[in-house]
Amino acid sequence: MTTVVLADDEALLRKAMAALLPLVGDITVLAEAEDGEQAVAATLEHRPDVLVIDLEMPTVDGLGAVAEIRRVRPEQVVLMLTRHARPGVLRKALKLGVQGFVSKSADPSLITSVIAALHGGRRWIDPDVSALAVIDDCPLTDREVDVLRVTREGYSVADIAVRLHLAEGTVRNYLSNAMQKTQTRTRHEAARYAREHDWL
Repeated sequence: MTTVVLADDEALLRKAMAALLPLVGDITVLAEAEDGEQAVAATLEHRPDVLVIDLEMPTVDGLGAVAEIRRVRPEQVVLMLTRHARPGVLRKALKLGVQGFVSKSADPSLITSVIAALHGGRRWIDPDVSALAVIDDCPLTDREVDVLRVTREGYSVADIAVRLHLAEGTVRNYLSNAMQKTQTRTRHEAARYAREHDWL
C-alpha cells in the first residue's frame, strides 16, 4: 500500500482523484490540500510515501511548496501535476528533486502506475514534457525565470527581493535583462511574454 497526500486547488479534480486512485491502485490518501501552504503542512504532518501536487496553486505554487518540504524532508518523493508542459518548469522541478512529472489530464490508471513507480525508487517524466525540454529555446536564465514568475503573482520589486532572498538591485538587474531578451517595456509584459512562450 502506497500512502499519498493530494494537493490541488481544483476541488472537483482533487476529490475525483482521491476517490479514483484507491480504486485503481493500492493507494491510501492520507490528506488533501487546496493550496501550497496546506500542502507543506499536510506533507510534513503525515509524511506520505508520495506527495502528488499541482504545479499552479494559490499562496505558494507547487514548486515553492516542494522547495519548503524538501528543506525539512529531503527524502520526500514528489509527483508533480500540470496542465501545461513547460520546459522551464521541468528544469526547475528536476533541480528541486521532483521524481515524477505528469499531465493533470492523464488517466487515473496511469497516475497510479506512476505513483507506484516513484514509490519503487524510479522516475517518470511525461514524454511530451521531455521532448519539449530537449528543444527548449528559452533565452532566460533560471533566476530571470524566477523573478518573472513572482512578478506574475503581482508582487513589487521589494517583495520579490524578500521572497527570493535577493537584493532589490539584483532583482532589478534580472528584470532588466529579461525585458531586453523578450523585447518588452515592462516587467509585467516580460512575464506575460515568457508565459505565452511556455518559459515559466
